[in-house]
Amino acid sequence: MNRLRIDAALDGDLQRFMQDELSTAEKAVTAGVRKTGARLKAALRQDVIAGGLGPRLARSWQAQNYPRSGASLDAAAVVKTKAEKLIAAFDEGSEIKSSEGFFLAIPTPSAPKAGAGRKRITPSNFPEHRYGPLRFVYVRGGTSLLVVDNQRAKKGGGYAPSRSKRALRTGYGLHTVPMFWLVPRARLRRRLNVRSVTAGAVAGLPRDIDEAFQLQPQRRGLR
Repeated sequence: MNRLRIDAALDGDLQRFMQDELSTAEKAVTAGVRKTGARLKAALRQDVIAGGLGPRLARSWQAQNYPRSGASLDAAAVVKTKAEKLIAAFDEGSEIKSSEGFFLAIPTPSAPKAGAGRKRITPSNFPEHRYGPLRFVYVRGGTSLLVVDNQRAKKGGGYAPSRSKRALRTGYGLHTVPMFWLVPRARLRRRLNVRSVTAGAVAGLPRDIDEAFQLQPQRRGLR
């Protein structure tokens, strides 16, 4: 604070001076918190991308600022994900078990990318009308399978059920194609670092508030 501002306060303008200082502090705190929140959201999204989990999951991280308008010394920024369970699983390296049976079904590279209704492929929505019925193959001491029989290889890659009566009768040129690996459980490899990313971003909050404070119009003439 310079001498000019002290004299102004002592000349009877103390209340206005203090109100100006409070208003400046409110704006600086609010701006600094919002900047930190935006940086945290961006860092968490980048963490998802770096983990190889794609932009769609990255965009599940959202930031909400409080107050939504105006300024306050109690300003806050809440950064949260709309895919909390999925983020937690990849952040902790969780073990996954089937919720509907003894096995967890993992699609093989030969399985179609989407099932009925264009949803993520599972045994329950597998398009049997296109490939034929799934058949369970138990492998003692190994990984069991769900397969489809009587498939022929297509020239462009992939498989399709054979319509040839001769091939179906003799089995010539036909394949049994695994569509799902069946495992009792699977452990997700940890791909995210939510805590360390959050700590790194939040550590800059005091600096963000100070920079916002120095940029306030009332402060520019004092630098």
